[in-house]
Amino acid sequence: MIDYFMVRAALAGVGVALASAPLGCFVVWRRMAYFGDATAHAALLGVALALALSLPVAVGTVLVALAMGWIVSSLGERGHSMDTALGVAAHSALAVALVVVSFMPGMRVGLDAWLFGDLLAVSGSDLWVIWIGAVLVVGLIAWRWSAWLLVTLSPDLAVASGIDPRRERLLLTLALAIVVAISIRVVGALLITSLLIVPAAAARALASSPEGMAALAMVIGVTSALCGLLVSWYADTPTGPSIVVVAAVSFCLANAVAALRKRDLSSPG
Repeated sequence: MIDYFMVRAALAGVGVALASAPLGCFVVWRRMAYFGDATAHAALLGVALALALSLPVAVGTVLVALAMGWIVSSLGERGHSMDTALGVAAHSALAVALVVVSFMPGMRVGLDAWLFGDLLAVSGSDLWVIWIGAVLVVGLIAWRWSAWLLVTLSPDLAVASGIDPRRERLLLTLALAIVVAISIRVVGALLITSLLIVPAAAARALASSPEGMAALAMVIGVTSALCGLLVSWYADTPTGPSIVVVAAVSFCLANAVAALRKRDLSSPG
């Protein structure tokens, strides 16, 4: 019989995968991988501040992630290159987080759980936070899907259609902040970007439409979460890294299938 904590872990992994996979498509399309990485690094500061102020961790991570988006946007508007702005903001946030943690002796012991995730330790309250966040993100993506696609393809055409690219970027940042907040318990701050990018990148090799890519990314993400959980359970490996490894294997298989398909189409006869 499967233990109840394994059921909680599986539900948490599925919830995170369903939210992160379609959002990861926009991260891939818009080449926002470094932005996702910066947001994930900043999430650790959110965790530290939330624990120091006795606030819910999800609240701290969302607020700090949103602040990260605003700071990076402001630096970009003042003439700084985006990669420079992201680098300064991300590493500064991580450094401040580690300094804050140094004043919290009890936090140092559990730091690995926030860096690399601890899916097997997900509680019932964590599960509620994860699924509420997942529903919000999926709903936001469904609501703004066409607008985000248009802004991604052509900001000028989006403006001509009455869509404000800046507003859509802020909404995308909000969705990313929520995903980071609900994912940090599952895969950790250092691996959140991998869970966003790898399933989407794997789906990109096989999908023929944006909608198909998002749907396939969700399938790959959920499969990676469940298979990674099983690998972790039976091989006694860290759960978060195990999920990312399974997703990476899926990426390799997807690209191999795409290469074989392309070869068959290009071969004579």
